[in-house]
Amino acid sequence: MGKFAIGSQGGLLGRNDQLAALDHVLATARAGNSAVVVLRGEAGIGKTALLDYATARAVGFRTVSVAGIESEMELPFATLQLVCAPMMGRLHELPEPQSEALSVAFGLREGTTPNRFLVGLAVLGLLASITEDHPLVCLIDDAQWIDEGSIEVLSFVARRLKAEPVALIFALRAPANRDLSGLPELMVKGLSEPDARALLAAAARVRLDPLVRDRIVAEARGNPMALLYLPQALAPAELAGGFWLPGIHPLTCYLESAFHQEFRSLPPDSQRLLQTAAAEPTGDVALLFRSTRLQDIPVDAAAPADAAGLVDFRTRVRFRHPLVRSAIYQRMSAEDRRTAHRALAQATDPHDPDRRAWHRARAAAWPDENIATDLEESAGRAQSRGGAAAAASFLRRSTEMTSDPARRVTRALAAAQAGIDAGGTDHIYDMLAAAEAGPLDALQRARLERLRASLVFSRIRGSAAPRLLLDAANRLAPLDPDLARETLLEAAGAVVFAGRLMEEPVRREVAAAARAELPPQTTRTVDVLLHSMASLIIDGYPASADALWHALRTVQQERKDGVLENSPWLWLGCPLTPEPFAPELWDDDAWCEMAAGAVDIARDAGALSVLPIALNYQACFHVHAGEFDLAESEIEEAKTISEATSSPPMLYTSLVLGAWRAQEPQTLELIESSLKEARERGEGRILGLAKYSTALLHNGTGQYDTALEAAKSACQYEDLGFFGWALIELIEAAVHSGQHQTAAAALEKLTDRTNASSTEWALGAQAYSHALLSTGQTADGLYQKAIEHLRRCKITVHLARAHLLYGEWLRRENRRQESRAHLHFAYDKFSSMGASGFADRAQRELKSTGENARKRTIGTDAKLTGQESQIARLVKAGHTNSEIADKLFISPRTVEWHLGNVFAKLGVTSRTQLSSALTPHT
Repeated sequence: MGKFAIGSQGGLLGRNDQLAALDHVLATARAGNSAVVVLRGEAGIGKTALLDYATARAVGFRTVSVAGIESEMELPFATLQLVCAPMMGRLHELPEPQSEALSVAFGLREGTTPNRFLVGLAVLGLLASITEDHPLVCLIDDAQWIDEGSIEVLSFVARRLKAEPVALIFALRAPANRDLSGLPELMVKGLSEPDARALLAAAARVRLDPLVRDRIVAEARGNPMALLYLPQALAPAELAGGFWLPGIHPLTCYLESAFHQEFRSLPPDSQRLLQTAAAEPTGDVALLFRSTRLQDIPVDAAAPADAAGLVDFRTRVRFRHPLVRSAIYQRMSAEDRRTAHRALAQATDPHDPDRRAWHRARAAAWPDENIATDLEESAGRAQSRGGAAAAASFLRRSTEMTSDPARRVTRALAAAQAGIDAGGTDHIYDMLAAAEAGPLDALQRARLERLRASLVFSRIRGSAAPRLLLDAANRLAPLDPDLARETLLEAAGAVVFAGRLMEEPVRREVAAAARAELPPQTTRTVDVLLHSMASLIIDGYPASADALWHALRTVQQERKDGVLENSPWLWLGCPLTPEPFAPELWDDDAWCEMAAGAVDIARDAGALSVLPIALNYQACFHVHAGEFDLAESEIEEAKTISEATSSPPMLYTSLVLGAWRAQEPQTLELIESSLKEARERGEGRILGLAKYSTALLHNGTGQYDTALEAAKSACQYEDLGFFGWALIELIEAAVHSGQHQTAAAALEKLTDRTNASSTEWALGAQAYSHALLSTGQTADGLYQKAIEHLRRCKITVHLARAHLLYGEWLRRENRRQESRAHLHFAYDKFSSMGASGFADRAQRELKSTGENARKRTIGTDAKLTGQESQIARLVKAGHTNSEIADKLFISPRTVEWHLGNVFAKLGVTSRTQLSSALTPHT
């Protein structure tokens, strides 16, 4: 049985909309631009047939076609190697770092763990190089079964393709996600009832009883494969007499049953050959026939299987449909499976020890220490190649192959840790349970508790994590003091995330334990950080200011020196590292430096889980520097990476940016959804930021009573990094609402904090906040002082705000002529950066002085998208297209495409002209 259709466009019945969409994807690539689509649908719905249609229509294209195989999900970069195989002859054309990263990932050479971004860039480079003379269509079937490393890179590539003539088409079984969310989707649904009946009539080999026909149509729910093969799975009497009872088994069981009947009709040697093929995931024809010779299966056994159309033995072994492989493999006896895998292990190239170990493990009937050791070594190689998920899988299999209880515990703990590092959840709890089965010594028991606590923290970031981490640290303290302190630092970070939802006794216990565990001489940076966090929690701010300054300067120096201790908390951009210390201490220079450094380190390390956090941190600085478009591009990049790695999005800077821009409906909606999710998780920190953002938004639009309530809520807890900002909102909202006592109390707290810092930013914010509560010459002098301080720092939004507040005060003092200059300054600044709420407020004040705001000429660079602005800035800084591509993880061709748009929008023709045409905010 072939295609699912009769007499329709392209030979596929009832699929005109999907075929038109695929034609559009191919036409886009043929025209020189990239196109990506994900086909989603249940098994047998016709995704593979649609891929075959795309292959047939891709005249003039280079074609790469691969399929995920369920049993191959454990092998690192297995599918990616198949995708890249036709292009590897061009590997030498890539920049050396990219070429090396891909070679190490594929096991072609030894080296350090490859940067995952460099692997992605290498694949992008190969795609670009192979499309120089012909467009490329890459078809990936059964993406739900692709190994983690491959799907992560392919998802990354799909989101980075732009100006390459590449069509990338995934087929994915619903409802699986596999890191492809957010990419363009095409849902493949069941056929309509008339089309289903037509297909069934064409497929049935005997006349159907009307009752059976109706039952099959109802049971198939428009699934083409079911309509084609259900009649074959039923006895003639059932078809003709109406005795079939549907619904007893899942639909796939009937389909696999039909395929298995075809398989069972083959000669015995042909069946054994197909069983071996079903157990071999790479489709390597030579390997298959080497292994069948070891089983004394004659070569001509392939002919009947080929004639039946169940499998194709030409360039690669390819089954008619993935369910054919599944039907054969799942119904093999345990002994038949072991026989097939044993032969495949013997036939596998000795230079591929990982695949050999994988087959040996599946051939084993009981634990085997030699196999367990081989799998453990494979895990090490997978880890060094950047295949964290594969390393976890090999270690899990190694644990299962281990008979010695003590070694089993050690390997189970390693497997669980590898699973957490890989960012997954599959089998982690199984490995923790295997470790707990023991026997555990005291240190292993403590490490087990730490893993469980870390898993809760990394997955939920809620209020339960601090207690779990504290208990684990207490267990570790007498056994491994260094690991205990790192665990306490993690607990302190969990306290920061839990924020106002944290139980106060637990918060205090974490800080007390942190202080008690510190050695007399805190020379390790981990200990310096732990001391600062303990001081902040116990002593509060500003009493802890000196400790925070010391931690900030220590890590700044270590980063300048290129020193990174073996602890993620020194640089992974989490709230307990010094990054939030910079805004907490009102140090804009350190914030700028640390933000850029955090992004660079995360990029260089290929830390996919960390880069979105670092980008958000940098974006928040750019928001305060008045560079909203640049911040937006960084937020979008972070969002793209989070989607590609199936990580929860970082919403912090999106809330702040939305508030400054006064995007009222969207921001309020985002705030509400954030509040709901945060309460469910117990992540109190985002509650505080959401309330701060609400107050900022409403102060900007002049809705002071609403702003006051939100600011009061934000200031109920001293969240690290932005509590001082919330005090500013509370003071302004309270003054405008006539609650001067509330404003005065908030000013006292703010003054304590800003005096402890005494930076230009701190003193400027303090001065204009104080001025709001002052009168006469005192207020006048404070406003002028605020402006002088803020002119000398990078926080443009607060400088513009000081001018606005001063202008408003001067207008109320009937000094209209003087007020206009400050109001014009505020209006121009807020308008140029896109702070529409504050800009409108300045415009209203100008009208009150009897003067309209000057009509502002928006520079053409304001029309640039976020990524275009980012590229324009990098060009202005002197970077080449290749350097820009490396920084932004896109191809040089995409950089060139964006740059063409930038030139057209700015009306320039050279990089020199571009630098002159850009405004300071671009």
